[in-house]
Amino acid sequence: MTGLIAAATSAADKRKAFRAGLGSGTLQRLPGAFNPLVAKLIQEIGFEGVYVSGAVVSADLALPDIGLTTLTEVAGRGQQIARVTDLPVLIDADTGFGEPMSAARTVTVLEDAGIAGCHLEDQVNPKRCGHLDGKAVVPADEMVRRIRAAASARRDPNFVICARTDARGIEGLDAAIDRAKAYVDAGADLVFTEALADESEFEKFRAGIAVPLLANMTEFGKSDLISATTLQDIGYNAVIYPVTTLRLAMYAAEAGLRQIAEEGTQAGLLDRMQHRSRLYELLDYERYNEFDSGIFNFRIEGSGS
Repeated sequence: MTGLIAAATSAADKRKAFRAGLGSGTLQRLPGAFNPLVAKLIQEIGFEGVYVSGAVVSADLALPDIGLTTLTEVAGRGQQIARVTDLPVLIDADTGFGEPMSAARTVTVLEDAGIAGCHLEDQVNPKRCGHLDGKAVVPADEMVRRIRAAASARRDPNFVICARTDARGIEGLDAAIDRAKAYVDAGADLVFTEALADESEFEKFRAGIAVPLLANMTEFGKSDLISATTLQDIGYNAVIYPVTTLRLAMYAAEAGLRQIAEEGTQAGLLDRMQHRSRLYELLDYERYNEFDSGIFNFRIEGSGS
């Protein structure tokens, strides 16, 4: 039964593993999961963690990433994903869903959902996608209050508070580094600088900050796509691929639906589909069947059954 219906690893142990991974000298790779089944695949393939993107939660609800989702929606999806994987889950908590006290409540809700860590950003609320133009950031001291509130609310000291700054594209790289230092002083364990341009900027940021750093390797954005090996060599501690799996899935789904619309059948798509047997393997159908057989293998004497 262990690890069948839910993960075998406790939330506390996943948080310990995430902290240990960030300090291990090995880059922690966290692909985004748009649903729990993808999280199982991420674990099976051998990644170190799972990421839940706010942009993906929004897109899954057919909404733009402009702060329309709620803490309840984000935490609910995070809990569904964390429940099925033994890997630590890092989640996008936007601006904390309100004032500093809201950021504090956010941390408690995400802890209860089994999440290993979250990132909070310094954008004006409501926020927008970090790789779009027209963003605005709050004054640094306001973000410091967000981080202090979040850090003060955590009950598990291993829950990771990550501070994200979007100041690079607005105030410049040096200002973003200064902000990051202030956020670390306020209690951030990990720093995420959004929309750095190229390898040299990642290097400069690494040189300026003492705590673990997270890189965002999202496609079609403002950052060059840098390999995991290079990021590790620069000294980064974690990398997220936030929307990759959703983009892959949506591209394939759109192409398939168009072919069905044009040809009237999916017969030509079978070699591009996950086979039923592979899906059943990922879902552990056989182990569920064994569990059922072990539990319901009795008969009541005299019942005629």
